[in-house]
Amino acid sequence: MGSIGIRFAGFGGQGLLLAGVMLGKAAAILSGKNAAQTQSYGTEARGGASQCNVVISDEPITCVGVVNPDSFICMSQEAYDKLIDDVRPGAQVYYDSDLVKIKEIEGVQQISIPSTRTAIDKLGRKIVANMVMLGALVEGTGVVDAEELKECISSDVPKGTEELNIRAFEEGRRLYREVMNQ
Repeated sequence: MGSIGIRFAGFGGQGLLLAGVMLGKAAAILSGKNAAQTQSYGTEARGGASQCNVVISDEPITCVGVVNPDSFICMSQEAYDKLIDDVRPGAQVYYDSDLVKIKEIEGVQQISIPSTRTAIDKLGRKIVANMVMLGALVEGTGVVDAEELKECISSDVPKGTEELNIRAFEEGRRLYREVMNQ
């Protein structure tokens, strides 16, 4: 695998920081890989810009920053407009198709995942859109084992929401397969 840099970006309250922490935890604790996670967010508790970066590697990590991500999960137009030019050639961009309008970028695969709509319409809770996106990312990259990530979901989400969050994660995996088979 080498090393992969993943960026989650959107606005506060979407649960993207939690998704990044879970991804790093699954990689480091359950998969035996090296992982580092950093985050930044605006002064607003909800609604302000937020960003989470995760580096996963088979080798020791010497730089925890993600300058040019290999994968970019984007859940707001502001984040897309501000950060899309950072992705490296060959990167995968997973974007919420109801919240983000993309521009064509040669050499970058942009994957439309209707995470918010799916979370509302199929799962009844907008708050799990982050798990839908996380499922799509894991299915698309294989960066960690899906079963190991589900263990993290079960232990890290609020008690009583484990099943809902795992269903959202699995729905994201299904959406990725569906989008790629079109």
